[in-house]
Amino acid sequence: MTQVPVQEKVLNENQRLAAELRARFAEHGVFVLNLISAPGSGKTALLERTLESMPRDARVAVLTGDIQTENDARRLARAGFPVQQITTGGTCHLDARMITRAVEKWNLGDFDTLFIENVGNLVCPSSYDLGEHAKVVLLSVTEGEAKPLKYPSIFAKAEACVLNKIDLLPHLVFDLRVAKANIEKAHPGIAVLETSCTSREGVRTWTEWVQARRAAEFSRATAGH
Repeated sequence: MTQVPVQEKVLNENQRLAAELRARFAEHGVFVLNLISAPGSGKTALLERTLESMPRDARVAVLTGDIQTENDARRLARAGFPVQQITTGGTCHLDARMITRAVEKWNLGDFDTLFIENVGNLVCPSSYDLGEHAKVVLLSVTEGEAKPLKYPSIFAKAEACVLNKIDLLPHLVFDLRVAKANIEKAHPGIAVLETSCTSREGVRTWTEWVQARRAAEFSRATAGH
């Protein structure tokens, strides 16, 4: 058997499981975001700031994926919300089977929002549906303006791009206008949100985007019925 049919079989099985996840999330009214970026772009830091900004009774949970260690889960758990680490043991992405196993440990009726922090990788995660409502891609200003052109698939599939670490701009040779133009070229009309997890600049705008996107999702679902 050649590699192509094997890959197609894996992706088809993933799509089936993702559809089942999406139905379960809809049944319980859980809004799900899949955060994707290269390693070191600041996904965990952004989630830390996001959770810190939420009231203690917020119905939110996090699944965080990594090849090894549970460091990210320990960091995020300090905010007091349910967190699970998914350790892939070498796989460069999360898949729907991993998410299915993880959410079976929870009562989804306890949550309104689930953040999935994918493994640090801009290639593999773009091909795997996790049953999420939207993908969000992070681009750190330390990575260079050309990333959206080098990895167009994830930028094309994401609904928002978080331009992170903007507090470092005075110390870098990074043209924000060029980066935004490249993001727009990869995905015309995508929401671009500028953030710094150090200064907390833009974090409120990001959390407001999440809330608005959740409201839009469930207003569409209500209208559909």
